[in-house]
Amino acid sequence: MSVIERTRPVQETAVRESRITDEHGRRIRVWELALRYTLLLIVLAITVGPFVWQLSTSLKGPTEDIYSSPPTFLPEHPTLHNYKRVADTIPVWDYAFNSLKVAAGNVVTNCVGSALAGYALARLRYRGRRVATLVFILAMLVPVEGIIIAQFTTMRELGLNNTLIGVVLPGCIGAMNVLLMRNAFLNLPYEIEEAAFVDGANVWQRFLRIALPSVKGTIAVVAIFAFMGAWDDFLWPLIVLSDPSKFTLTIGLNYLHGTFANDERLVAAGTVIAVAPLIALFACLQRYFFRGVGEGAVKG
Repeated sequence: MSVIERTRPVQETAVRESRITDEHGRRIRVWELALRYTLLLIVLAITVGPFVWQLSTSLKGPTEDIYSSPPTFLPEHPTLHNYKRVADTIPVWDYAFNSLKVAAGNVVTNCVGSALAGYALARLRYRGRRVATLVFILAMLVPVEGIIIAQFTTMRELGLNNTLIGVVLPGCIGAMNVLLMRNAFLNLPYEIEEAAFVDGANVWQRFLRIALPSVKGTIAVVAIFAFMGAWDDFLWPLIVLSDPSKFTLTIGLNYLHGTFANDERLVAAGTVIAVAPLIALFACLQRYFFRGVGEGAVKG
């Protein structure tokens, strides 16, 4: 065998390995790869661009032009003075603590209540189970604005107006979260619970030791959605709260807007303070957030 014949398989293997393939081993053309990355960059600019712009504006000093054309993302003289001004203008940390209490309560009630309701809809056998599932689906179709007067009347009758409990209670269990948990439990093989039932496990033991640990990804999704919904909510806290000491962060940041003029640097600093906890939460739960696809699979 000649040297050329011996080196030809090596060259062919190198060319084959240099080809770009997808997860199924199919070859991806260069223009397809370029198109994918171009679309990803466009989506990234649309989603992350506004936050980067707000962050840049919050770090700019009073002498820098925030309306320059073309815009400049990097501040010439970065400063944290705008964040100090936010704390001097409004009690931002008190408002943030109120929002944290509301969001934490919303996360706990949604995770616990949605898990219990989802397990009952998916695994328990009783009359009216399909009707109950249909009720949760129909509840998603009702706009919040259509029932907000009834919610306010209910909170007033219960004596919960102007309380943080009154802010948490209407959203303590979301219909979407219940359906998410139901679908997660439905993906679990029945054989696992049947084996536990044969071994003498009751319903609570099967729920706590078998079903619940298998849907951690969905619980993380519910936690993130519940935290975001409570943290970003503006309309309901604005209606139910009247004491400034109990305002949440979204209501408090509204006082950064002046009557006749706005300081965009001040508003941008307040926006970054409001968004930072959401970023931190997602950073902590992202590995659980993306593992929901494989939930319910038999592991052995």
